[in-house]
Amino acid sequence: MRFHRFHAALLCSLALHAAALLLLPPPAAPARAAVPLQARLRPPPLTPAVQEPPPAPPREEAPPPPEKPATAKPKPEKKAPAKPAPARFKEPPASFNGYPVLAGNAARSAFSQLARQPLYPPEAIARGLQGEVLLLLFLDANGNVQAARVERSSGQPLLDQAAVGAARQLKALPEGAPREAILPVRFKLD
Repeated sequence: MRFHRFHAALLCSLALHAAALLLLPPPAAPARAAVPLQARLRPPPLTPAVQEPPPAPPREEAPPPPEKPATAKPKPEKKAPAKPAPARFKEPPASFNGYPVLAGNAARSAFSQLARQPLYPPEAIARGLQGEVLLLLFLDANGNVQAARVERSSGQPLLDQAAVGAARQLKALPEGAPREAILPVRFKLD
């Protein structure tokens, strides 16, 4: 009897499990393997060059006033003053931050000495850097530069450092040079 009860219990269990499996919804389709994403860098699309807006049409001048009797002298026409072309570098003023700008024989001597040494750094030339540095020079009684510092930067640290290094080598500026003076140093590529 034991044997029959065991089989009967086993058959009931199998029947219940089979019924449960039949009532369950069908299994979902197996998930596909994830496809790795691929990305490529492409150059940006070429954009047309920015065009400058067309020049404004010339202003029409008002018609001249009717002629006055012959006794009146005609007024000369006033022409608009011509605008000067913008300068590449501004000329330094006679003084800057309260210090005089080196001028005359002292300036000629300083520029002559700067021209004899390699002033423009090769890296700055390769990168196309340009600018103007205003240096404050501190001179001793013999006209030798004791110290130099940047008063107005060129905006390029490489040029500023080259100007300070070169200015510190200046010797024997002519008598009459101020003890503290501004020296403009221009870096310009042709």
